[in-house]
Amino acid sequence: MAFAYRSGALCAEEVPLEDIARRFGTPCYVYSRAAIEGAYGEFAQALSGRDTLLCYSVKANSNLAVLALMARLGAGFDIVSGGELARVLAAGGDARKTVFSGVGKSESEIEQALRAGLRCINLESEAELERIEAIAARLGTRAPVAFRVNPDIDARTHPYISTGLKTNKFGVPHGEAPRLYREASRMPHIEVVGIGCHIGSQLMDPAPYVAAVERLVALTQDLETSGIRLRHIDIGGGIGIRYQDEQPRPIREFLAGALGALDERRETLIVDPGRAIVGNAGVLLTRVEYVKPGEPRNFIVVDAAMNDLLRPALYDAWHEIRPVREPSSAASAPARDIVGPVCESSDFLARDRRLAARAGDLLSVMSAGAYAMSMSSNYNTRPRAAEIVVDGDRVHLVRRREAVRALFALEEIPSWSH
Repeated sequence: MAFAYRSGALCAEEVPLEDIARRFGTPCYVYSRAAIEGAYGEFAQALSGRDTLLCYSVKANSNLAVLALMARLGAGFDIVSGGELARVLAAGGDARKTVFSGVGKSESEIEQALRAGLRCINLESEAELERIEAIAARLGTRAPVAFRVNPDIDARTHPYISTGLKTNKFGVPHGEAPRLYREASRMPHIEVVGIGCHIGSQLMDPAPYVAAVERLVALTQDLETSGIRLRHIDIGGGIGIRYQDEQPRPIREFLAGALGALDERRETLIVDPGRAIVGNAGVLLTRVEYVKPGEPRNFIVVDAAMNDLLRPALYDAWHEIRPVREPSSAASAPARDIVGPVCESSDFLARDRRLAARAGDLLSVMSAGAYAMSMSSNYNTRPRAAEIVVDGDRVHLVRRREAVRALFALEEIPSWSH
């Protein structure tokens, strides 16, 4: 296991987390290289034997070290902004293995993508198609595109991370797709190369995923009949991980139904995992500042906050909290909320946990490898935390802790007139 107790100390691979806290301070994010590579390997093994491109979803964790590791493993990338494209290229990623998703691509981002030579831009509206045709014409090129189709399928996940219903902002309506493909195929500066969908995140049940793929396959067959041949089918990502008591299927088992729905189709298969690769490969390390008894609630106040891990405040998400020193028993400890110093009542990392913690103790917030640092902020002028990658017994600082002065370095006080 990437994170386990050794001689009473919680370790990342072979390195005690308390050693990392001593060297780099808290809060900080700690990632396991072995866990990332192991999760990637599960996907690679499950998809072996097919013409497949595994595009890591950059939004889950966009640290350059993580992206560079993905590139070394042979991954492509799924991006949703020009900033993420710049990160991918800075990390050594291949633009030709990168797909650009997202509903609000600006003109400058589209031009950036076309100049970089991306594999595909995923269209999410007719208006976007028209914008890309105009930009490609101005640049004297043809834009490789696919439509993200909204299949109107309930992913059975949290409503904030469900993306495949017709009430969601993502993709083009399933019924409109054939017309839009015909229109795109007639445009002189558009090259239609694929089709895709993404129905949501933290998926546990493969049935909606399979249903979405079946709809994509049926559309692909209809387009082929009308003379539009595609080069790839992008079945998205969103496969869930264990945070509390979820029981996610093994990757091979989860993908089996979708692969069966694709049957003998010859198009390149694109899969876009993010959380499933990095989620359980990271922790947020934090130190207890105060233990605050109260009525009716008791609190453990730590130095990490909602600006370091937004998921509990945003989704009421559950993360396991482990003491860095293995406890003998926590059964007799009172139920406590683990909260941060940010000035919001929603600033909590966990609620009603039995932890026998004291001021100065170190705690590890588990499953913080995805959507933690990438969603962090400087609210309350809090510097963002350091990021560490552990590789066996070696420790790499891959992002320095921000300095407070850097947070207002771009600001100016005007010369006020009287």
